[in-house]
Amino acid sequence: IRSLVDKGLVVRRRGVGTQVVHSRVRRPLRLSSLYDDLEAAGQGPATRVIRNETVPAGADVAAALGVSEGAGVTVLERLRLTHGRPVAVLCTYLPTGLLGLDTGRLEATGLYRMMRAAGITLHSACQTVGARSATRGEAALLDEGEGAALLTMRRTAYDDTGRPVEYGTHLYRASLYSFDFQLLVGP
Repeated sequence: IRSLVDKGLVVRRRGVGTQVVHSRVRRPLRLSSLYDDLEAAGQGPATRVIRNETVPAGADVAAALGVSEGAGVTVLERLRLTHGRPVAVLCTYLPTGLLGLDTGRLEATGLYRMMRAAGITLHSACQTVGARSATRGEAALLDEGEGAALLTMRRTAYDDTGRPVEYGTHLYRASLYSFDFQLLVGP
């Protein structure tokens, strides 16, 4: 047990005992599904759908998806967990009618898997990563303190015809999550 403690794989706490340390989620910065990445890393992904409904597109969403402001779009708000702990809040907007979005299926699998099964081939995305402090509501969802550091990610994904099929604004617990970048030497 001492060797495992030294390697950071378990922690020992008086009155609690020895517990396995679940590693941080380290995710490469590429167009992929968080659910698929967590599953491939053995991180035990789970999803709780908070919201799945049609809403009028605001200006940002309309511009990203190439629809008229006020047009109906599907909004999905999901809490992603790993090993039972919340790690991200994912707010995703999709063109209405893109695919059937049954809440039960969304909780059982990833959105990108559902897209692939419906014949939608993701080709590229524009993505912005940032950081900010958690609001009271976000902190409660993510089991963090109000004002805790969060990583932010805004993404517009396109299919192989160039059509925008997803616009997402996601929040990640900085205490459990990081993006990995591979940098190449420029010309």
